[in-house]
Amino acid sequence: MLSSLQNPRQAAAQLMNFGLILTTAFMMWKGLSVITDSPSPIVVVLSGSMEPAFQRGDLLLLWNRNILSETSVGEVVVYNVKDKDIPIVHRVVRKFGVGPAAKLLTKGDNNLSDDTELYARGQDYLVRKDIIGSVVGYIPFVGYVTIMLSEHPWLKTVMLGIMGLVVVLQRE
Repeated sequence: MLSSLQNPRQAAAQLMNFGLILTTAFMMWKGLSVITDSPSPIVVVLSGSMEPAFQRGDLLLLWNRNILSETSVGEVVVYNVKDKDIPIVHRVVRKFGVGPAAKLLTKGDNNLSDDTELYARGQDYLVRKDIIGSVVGYIPFVGYVTIMLSEHPWLKTVMLGIMGLVVVLQRE
């Protein structure tokens, strides 16, 4: 079991395997980002503001290439607010104007009022550059892993430790 630690060549091969797995995951993420034209092509719903359409923990697939059509009223979008790190998933309820200068007003399906209080100070509407992407699909409850890891940081350490042990102790 620990014999792989005594053979430096095998230990190096296992570390390279681990590095290859991490690199492949990173390249897949960046590839998805390029294909979808979104800095974050997959997001997790963190709150219940979009219920019943999306539940907390749903994994959303985004698309940001609106070549043939513009963002329209009723579309669910994910947007970033200046000086806030967490993207927000809400529905477009009003649109003023057309083209890249169009102003959008959003609201969560489960919220009583629109999102003007969530926008940055002095911002009354969203513009196209604020939008990360439009929701084109979702996978229910898969995002709970991400929620658990962010709510319980010690789980990250445990998971990384287990992954490291598996790499070191694996036999080929």
